[in-house]
Amino acid sequence: MITLRRSADRGFADHGWLKSFHTFSFADYHDPAQMGFGNLRVINEDRIAPGTGFGTHGHRDMEIVSYVLEGALAHQDSMGNGEAILPGEVQRMTAGTGVRHSEFNHAKDQATHFLQIWILPAQGGIAPGYEQKAFSEADKRGRLRLVASPDGRDGAVTLHADASIRAGLFDGDESAELALDPARRTWVHVARGAININGHALVAGDALGLVDEALLMLRDGQGAEVLVFDLAR
Repeated sequence: MITLRRSADRGFADHGWLKSFHTFSFADYHDPAQMGFGNLRVINEDRIAPGTGFGTHGHRDMEIVSYVLEGALAHQDSMGNGEAILPGEVQRMTAGTGVRHSEFNHAKDQATHFLQIWILPAQGGIAPGYEQKAFSEADKRGRLRLVASPDGRDGAVTLHADASIRAGLFDGDESAELALDPARRTWVHVARGAININGHALVAGDALGLVDEALLMLRDGQGAEVLVFDLAR
């Protein structure tokens, strides 16, 4: 079974300094039919205006992944981490028993465009943690590169969750296939560009949810950047 989630059907919030599209229910956007997918709870596509950002705030018992598309995201947290997240980098913050952090765009003339992703952890009450790694364009060109997994294999960041994330770049005749486990769920999010996935023509912000499917097929990309989530039921 394949479920199509169009970009235009997402929730949207305009706070002036922040423009945010919500794939699933978040903050003031609530849709009982869009409460998440498996253990995937949040995909927010955020654009932070120059010189602004999220002030210090708290999280607990959540795996939070930041995936920057354009600009830079300055991160500081109560664990002592202070890093700038750049395009091609993946940051994982384990909120665990509790963490406080801030995220800012310090640029004077460029918005920061990124995806904020929340995944339920395999267990609550673990110690907070942080990890950040870079993945080159060549690593993702015409293939689905593992960027996050429970065991951190192949240089991926480690998720304390029954989930993994792959990222790929597709243009022209580049294509990829991925065998799927019918006992699990798969969510595919198009971060930018356009692409055909399992016969569906998708554009930036569109997504597919797959259940009881055996194969994922990506074709005919036009400047496409795609994230694929392997998720617990």
